[in-house]
Amino acid sequence: MKSYLLMTLLSGLVLSVPVLAAEPSVSIAFVGDIMLDETPGKVIRSGRDPFAPFATILKSADIRIGNLECVVATKGTAKPDKPYAFRAHPRTLPILKRHFDAVALANNHSGDFGPVAFAEMLGLLERQGIPYFGGGRDLAQAHTPLIIERNGLRIALLGYNEFFPRSFEADTDKPGIAWSEDEQVRLDIGLARSRYRADLVIPVMHWGWEHEPIAGQRQRQLARLMIAAGADAVVGGHPHVIQDVEQYQGKPIIYSLGNFVFDGFTDPDNTTGWLLRMELDRQGVRGWRTVPARIDREGTPHPELQSGGLCWERGQEEATACTVLGLKQLDQNNVAGSDRNQGLMKRP
Repeated sequence: MKSYLLMTLLSGLVLSVPVLAAEPSVSIAFVGDIMLDETPGKVIRSGRDPFAPFATILKSADIRIGNLECVVATKGTAKPDKPYAFRAHPRTLPILKRHFDAVALANNHSGDFGPVAFAEMLGLLERQGIPYFGGGRDLAQAHTPLIIERNGLRIALLGYNEFFPRSFEADTDKPGIAWSEDEQVRLDIGLARSRYRADLVIPVMHWGWEHEPIAGQRQRQLARLMIAAGADAVVGGHPHVIQDVEQYQGKPIIYSLGNFVFDGFTDPDNTTGWLLRMELDRQGVRGWRTVPARIDREGTPHPELQSGGLCWERGQEEATACTVLGLKQLDQNNVAGSDRNQGLMKRP
């Protein structure tokens, strides 16, 4: 029964929006905070895979993106004034690469062990073949979009943090993350199209107040600024809970996906997350849906197969509950996902 429900869920992930045969389309899956220190790190050290329950759903998307909510390194010293500092062992990276095509680094834990550890992580990600965005060896690289090409579409991913400490920010001669200054964000979105020839631009944000289920005024102001500047969608995280969603100028804003792989929480709000799947074409986002996740005590997410999540298709004023997951199973090619070797991921 469980495998049937999973296949039924997967069939529902392919949105029934009519598309001309010649129109290229790409599916992209986003998840929230991935913290591979502490218990999730122990799970991997024991030979298990915390992403396994979502493996098939992730694999069905053309592109898979997550927020890496820790530094991955062996060097560095924990910041003494931070109550929580996360450093995962490099052994976690092969598991991460198995399930994700790129990671966002702009968050409030990437710099927990200082710039030396952050720089080490960049080298480890590069050697493992895991592209990243929202961080870099200097300020310019941190603000450079990651360009992913799939099915003839060039998709630009930008990442920004808005939650202290700002000392994690990159500088002209220091590795670190990208911070979201409004004018710089406008410039980055414009350059993603004009200089890097992106067809679509999606900023991934780390913002908002923890444990708040409704996005704050600053989140809304910045999200709308990004849409007005040319973003096709905005995807957020950080509050450790899922938040509300909205459409602005016909473009989706998903304020928080909540946690994905993260231990240490017991409140149901904190142990509930979303996998977000978007269907993209040259005009932008033609549809999206969420797949609820329930996170167990070890920090492992499990698809909530009985819950429909939220759905939206182009032309709808707002998202609605997904009431039909679909009756047909995905064919074997869809379950296997696209041949990722046919696409390009690069920093221009």
